[in-house]
Amino acid sequence: MDVNGEIFQNLYNVESINLSKNKIANIPNLLFKEQHNLERLDLSENMIDDINFKLSHMKKLMFLDLRNNRISMLSKYAMNGFDSIAKMNTNLTIDLGGNNLICNCDSLSFVKWIVDTPTYLHRQSEYKCKTSQNTIILRNPKEVFKTIQKECMSYGGLIIGLTIGVLMFIFILCGGIVYRYRWKLRYIYYMVKVKWYDPEPHSDNKDKRLYMYDAFVSYANEDDTFVHNKLLNNLEKNGGIQLCLHRRNFLPGNDIATNITSAIHNSRKTIVIMSANYLASHWCMFEYNMAKMESIYERNCENILFLVFYKQMSACDLPLKILEQVHCQSYIEYPDDEYGDVVFWEQLIRAIKSY
Repeated sequence: MDVNGEIFQNLYNVESINLSKNKIANIPNLLFKEQHNLERLDLSENMIDDINFKLSHMKKLMFLDLRNNRISMLSKYAMNGFDSIAKMNTNLTIDLGGNNLICNCDSLSFVKWIVDTPTYLHRQSEYKCKTSQNTIILRNPKEVFKTIQKECMSYGGLIIGLTIGVLMFIFILCGGIVYRYRWKLRYIYYMVKVKWYDPEPHSDNKDKRLYMYDAFVSYANEDDTFVHNKLLNNLEKNGGIQLCLHRRNFLPGNDIATNITSAIHNSRKTIVIMSANYLASHWCMFEYNMAKMESIYERNCENILFLVFYKQMSACDLPLKILEQVHCQSYIEYPDDEYGDVVFWEQLIRAIKSY
């Protein structure tokens, strides 16, 4: 292949070149680099699918025969080249007859060029152009362009609409899945951190897990007096129950969520000191939900939650998930009287020690 234009080198004054019927598929860019005086170029009856050779220097070119090739549309490079010649040489004629031209969204700029170009297209009204539905004759290229443009705009709008719709559906679906399993995802995330940095205590009994604490106490800061003055005395000092309290047992340096997850995971039970203050606390509800996740995903759905109603609360004040726990009979009400107080602590100790 003559990539350097040596075949026609030094032929400055040649006016006509005929390369028809040579089965040419591609013409090197510099093949006609020195043909400034070329007036007629016949490339008909070949296998050319586009014009990618340099032609803007052919100021005197009057006729370019491209009949019966494999051209479906012209590239922007070719269209700009023809227009640059036509601006200086109004006699430029191109024959694209016998090519399988296409008229669709991909060739919209080519169809517009046919409408607007100052280049004369020989027998343009006989050109056949294949649309998305059938083959038409380009008798009125302006109307053809308008029709294709409308179709492309509608297709473009449809594609954009469908794309946005699909993306929104995926976004909403993913958001719904994340929201539905938000506590599971949080639990998995923090459990990975817990197990990575805080290995579980080893037990010689393979069928029974060893826990660091008997119970983790989940309570609101406003109920701190009840926990430290009564709960600690009756359960730890008198009952021999090893409790985990966030103020006393959380490791400094760890984030709160990781400390909570670790404490629940390393405790046999979780005692919830239920009150209006508890329900209003973000971290208390986080502890409650983490304990539920621990029960489901680490303890084979064993009920590890035990609710202590520190103060009287109406059922209408409780969220549905708390009421479900109440219906499981995993709760006890603090009586705040001398006789009931003794029975209350005995029941709570038995509930914690039961396994």
